[in-house]
Amino acid sequence: MSAPGEGEAVSITPSLVIYIGVEVLIAVASVLGNVLVCWAVKINRALRDTTFCFIVSLALADIAVGSLVIPLAITISIGLHTHFYSCLLFACTVLVLTQSSILALLAIAIDRYLRVRIPTSYKRTVTQKRAGTAVVLCWVISIIVGMIPMFGWNNYTEATRDGVNSSLVNSVIVCQFETVISMDYMVYFNFFGWVLPPLVLIFVIYVEIFNLIRKHLNQKAVSINNSDPSRYFGKELKLAKSLALVLLLFAICWLPLHIINCITLFCPSCNKPIIVMYIAIFLTHANSAVNPIVYAFRINKFRVTFLQIWSQYIWCNKNHNANNLSREQLRAIREQKSIM
Repeated sequence: MSAPGEGEAVSITPSLVIYIGVEVLIAVASVLGNVLVCWAVKINRALRDTTFCFIVSLALADIAVGSLVIPLAITISIGLHTHFYSCLLFACTVLVLTQSSILALLAIAIDRYLRVRIPTSYKRTVTQKRAGTAVVLCWVISIIVGMIPMFGWNNYTEATRDGVNSSLVNSVIVCQFETVISMDYMVYFNFFGWVLPPLVLIFVIYVEIFNLIRKHLNQKAVSINNSDPSRYFGKELKLAKSLALVLLLFAICWLPLHIINCITLFCPSCNKPIIVMYIAIFLTHANSAVNPIVYAFRINKFRVTFLQIWSQYIWCNKNHNANNLSREQLRAIREQKSIM
């Protein structure tokens, strides 16, 4: 989403320079970090699991935020004059990417739930083909939900009210998110319909996942795939905590901006300090850069593969092999296949 403005070209100020600088750093971190995630999945067969299929989908959306959304947001922040529908298309792109991230998080939660709910029949039920179909379905739904403003639910009339019969000339506006997107759509349809309910559902699913895992650990369930049940569910608990952290960070980063949208709709006269708006926008963009950090610190197989990429492809250490890994890294590699 774009930086706040007053409907006219913005002068270059120190605060704007700082804003652009921070946005550039976030964009670079987002693109590099999530490309690393996709690269890790590509070179490590142990990461080619259904859960990581959804993680790659989430990473692709974050790459698009860093490479497309943030540069456009920077351009808009300095007062981009464009046709109403060009600005609206950009705003809808942001909505599509946000929605795809939410649905990817929901798919990940459902996948982890099935893994602990039906561990013995999980691989027969959740196949790569079905996971791929779910990813495509998530993106199709996201496109439909995010592109609805393009088909009429927008602020065209208000933005071009200066002319009785608006021409192309007076349809050129200073592009701002709130100028083109209806707050009714953002609050009633987007937030109350497609953001808040999935987040609540994901929260409920993770609560149930933790309950099921603890129940299995206490009961010492029957052996799964000839492995120790306590070890199996212990690993599931660790991974579930990591993915729940991704969900928590998403909520922390996106809810403030949606709350501000609610204030805009229900209390138009309420003052919204520009610094608060900037912080809310920073959080939404920064969310695209934090997931790779979570994976690196919380998920062993990602951490080991990141180290391998760094050593073998970035430092060009062609002799990178098991002998170059620490004891902890070797242990993580041995556990890769048993985790998933």
